[in-house]
Amino acid sequence: MTSVISRRTLLAAAAAFGMLSVSVAPASAADTIKVGTFLAVTGPASFLGDPELKTLQMYVDKINDSGGVLGKKLELVHYDTAADPNKAVTFVKRLLDQDEVDVLLGGSASGETLAVMPMVEKAEIPYISFAGARKIVDPVQKWTFKTPHTDTMACQKIFEDMKKRGLTKIGMISGTDGFGASMQAECKAEAGKYGVNILVDETYGPKDTDMTAQLTKIKATAGVQAVLNPGFGQGPAIVTKNFKQLGLNVPLYQSHGVASKKFIELAGDAAEGVRLPAAALLVADKLPDSDPQKKVVTAYTAEFGAKYGAEAVSTFGGHAYDGLMLIVDAYKRAGSTDKAKVRDALEATKGYVGTGGVVTFSATDHMGLDLSAFRMLEIRHGDWTLVN
Repeated sequence: MTSVISRRTLLAAAAAFGMLSVSVAPASAADTIKVGTFLAVTGPASFLGDPELKTLQMYVDKINDSGGVLGKKLELVHYDTAADPNKAVTFVKRLLDQDEVDVLLGGSASGETLAVMPMVEKAEIPYISFAGARKIVDPVQKWTFKTPHTDTMACQKIFEDMKKRGLTKIGMISGTDGFGASMQAECKAEAGKYGVNILVDETYGPKDTDMTAQLTKIKATAGVQAVLNPGFGQGPAIVTKNFKQLGLNVPLYQSHGVASKKFIELAGDAAEGVRLPAAALLVADKLPDSDPQKKVVTAYTAEFGAKYGAEAVSTFGGHAYDGLMLIVDAYKRAGSTDKAKVRDALEATKGYVGTGGVVTFSATDHMGLDLSAFRMLEIRHGDWTLVN
């Protein structure tokens, strides 16, 4: 097995070229199950891909140390996309044609996932995405599954909370990236169902560093009772800072696209009071013992935190954990490495308790989560708190 030191050396060297191919198991193909993955480990979405890759590496090693799967070691082969859809297409083609992987995990961002899906479906290989857009699983594609909650669900959870607070007139400012644009469209479609009226709708680009102009327009719009910011990466942190600087005295909602301590770190004191929907993983220690996810999320938090620090724990690493464990479970139930049998076993998953919720797939549902899997959180004193 490649040593820890050599893997880190490979990681550092490959980062300079924007790509990475790492093997964490013996090289003999007959003895391994090749797990191909492509993640945004560097670049503006690194807060997604970095914990995802670390999670996969940590648990692949753990599974291999326990004997592997079906008597075979897992071999992780990874490339860094920096969230660039074009790179994702190039690397997935390489994973399929040159590396000849048995299964695909990843796509940190929605744009790169959507870009590679036609290739995945043509190749007929089991694939689990870690990205949020509803379009990844609606309509259902035979070989593609996903672990995170959808942007549609995030809109629904947010509007549900707004309705409870009597907030019916809002402003929206969204990123133009794949995730931000998708959630913007979904929120527009869902708002009316909850009696929410979007009075003003602004956008910003992924490279923008100041959203004061857009937020000034929102502030000047009469009747705005709250602001919603669909987006991921550094953009939402900038929005949050500008929001406070302008003295906008209404509730600010973010999406599950910022569900990590990195967002709180970037936004600083301005994050106080921000609400967002997220997985139970962020509040593992605050869950009642009766919660079915408590055991899973506390174990993941403890293991990942012990290796990389408690501040590094995020729902994004949890998406990777769920993806890996779902595919391992499917291999065991299939009793085979045949791709079609593994896909069928994956689709037959019922009651898997993961970091994102309790998952039940079907022929018409390749995400397997309902709205109860989302928890509404509020940032207080630099930490997550559960909203009752």
